[in-house]
Amino acid sequence: MVYFNEIKQNEQIKSLRRKEEERLMEVLAQKYNIPYLFITTHVIDVEALVIITEEEARDACIAVFGKGLKKQIKVAIFSPENQKTKQALQALQQQGFQVITYLVSKKSLEIVWERYKDISKSKKTTAGVINIDLIENITSLNQITDQINILLTDKTTNIFSRIFELILSGALAIKSSDIHMEPQEETVRIRYRIDGVLQNVCFFDHKLYYRIITRVKLLSGLKLNIVKNTQDGRFSIKLKDIQIEIRTSVLPGQYGESVVMRILDPKSISVPLEALGINENLFKILQKEISKPTGMILTTGPTGAGKTTTLYACLKKVLSPDIKIITIEDPIEYHINNIVQTQVNNQTNYTFLSGLRAALRQDPDVIMVGEIRDSETAKIAINAALTGHLVFSSLHTNSAVGTISRLIDLGVNPKVLVTALNICMAQRLIRKLCPHCKKEYTPSDNEKVLIEDMIKNILKKQPSHDIKLTAIYTANDGGCNECNSSGYKGRLGIYEAILINSELENILITNPTKTELIKQTQEQGILNMQEDGMVKILQGITSFKEVSRVIDIEEELVPNEKVFSGVDIEEKKLASRSDKKIFSGVDIDLDTEENL
Repeated sequence: MVYFNEIKQNEQIKSLRRKEEERLMEVLAQKYNIPYLFITTHVIDVEALVIITEEEARDACIAVFGKGLKKQIKVAIFSPENQKTKQALQALQQQGFQVITYLVSKKSLEIVWERYKDISKSKKTTAGVINIDLIENITSLNQITDQINILLTDKTTNIFSRIFELILSGALAIKSSDIHMEPQEETVRIRYRIDGVLQNVCFFDHKLYYRIITRVKLLSGLKLNIVKNTQDGRFSIKLKDIQIEIRTSVLPGQYGESVVMRILDPKSISVPLEALGINENLFKILQKEISKPTGMILTTGPTGAGKTTTLYACLKKVLSPDIKIITIEDPIEYHINNIVQTQVNNQTNYTFLSGLRAALRQDPDVIMVGEIRDSETAKIAINAALTGHLVFSSLHTNSAVGTISRLIDLGVNPKVLVTALNICMAQRLIRKLCPHCKKEYTPSDNEKVLIEDMIKNILKKQPSHDIKLTAIYTANDGGCNECNSSGYKGRLGIYEAILINSELENILITNPTKTELIKQTQEQGILNMQEDGMVKILQGITSFKEVSRVIDIEEELVPNEKVFSGVDIEEKKLASRSDKKIFSGVDIDLDTEENL
């Protein structure tokens, strides 16, 4: 028995009519001597599309779909005899455009006109700026997911703009630091990074994602027709009286372009020094060092460790009307009044190095270099610290000890380094337990031994420290609505530091092992990150599991590891070279100081 499929037949009829229409336009194109174009196979340049409005395009039955060199534009037309079409083409020529026309079907024009929907929202705002309102009563990730899923079931309206704005608004509402859009084989996954950990938000199809990524690219100033290469851009969100910067990164993937939007919220970065989680003893030392008129203060750690937040907190602490502060940043994440802030721009060759050189000609008292990345920047920053400036900066190293070896790897003379450097501080960010749902935890026997050993080390460094093994807490499985079901809410830092004093200066030029260097620094009474993390565990601020996630809480020292080298240096080789020491494989004559 044969069944009649009306839907399928109607689709076939539509397809035949479309083919017939295209064949007719191809014949007419030959008659009028105008190139014929099947628009479906061509990329539509939205930057060209906005040359005329949608209303003007529909009225004149044309569409500007491409741009060439200089002011050359490609225009699709339906009828060269249409009077309004002729007037519109003439108007474009009067504006200085070199118009290349193509004859297309009415269906092709409608396909181009449909793309105006992708830019309808963004045209209502300033270029690169989007106005949104925080959605009332959103307090949890589950609420955002529910609202997006409700919109996804609405088939009667154009929902992509509403979903995109809900994704942005939701991220701001629950203080997410990043938005990840990741195409997979069947769906596209949206995730937020909350307190340093990624959490799923929603899933939707590739067709909707295409509309959303088009909007993201338009706002970020990226090219729509580039899909095989990486692109980076930025846009702003205007939220009442503040403007929040969004950094966009687009990466080609197996199933489509992956997008990450980093949210640079001034409120999340503007944290006072007292609220960063620095323990009392180190806080007093740091306050003393940043109050000095000269020298260098370095923060170290991997990406996302909170180094920039610490630097901003230090700047606000030293800010006063009688000093000049200049910063070189990439990007400017938080604007501070009464400070000259500059931003790295590779297109104009304004780098950390060129910015630092220029800043020194501006007679500053305090300089902040967002990051030391190369040898020249390191040497000039050190020189600035030696010549009457207080310099703040950051490095990518794993520990405070690693800061010294990294700078020497960059070619800084060790004898000059110890003179310029005031303090180097390493840090990580750990999540705080949710106070609404955390639960008491019984540590294992091995954990008890580790805790007791660490307590002994802490009391040896700081005998007056009031610390003991009492109740230990952990995150509640499944969390609660207050913490987005994660068991954690908010973050703070764990820190370690090396204070460059006279005792340390004497030992640094002897190429000490890591063990010898840390033994020397123990007399300074500064906790390392493992011990600082343990203090916060015993105070009920965080959990054993969370600290272990961020650092190796049971890290042991390698007895013979040299602080200035990634490999052991045989003692017999050192003994045979009485006039020189070897730092990271580079011979440095200690009798000859390099001229920086």
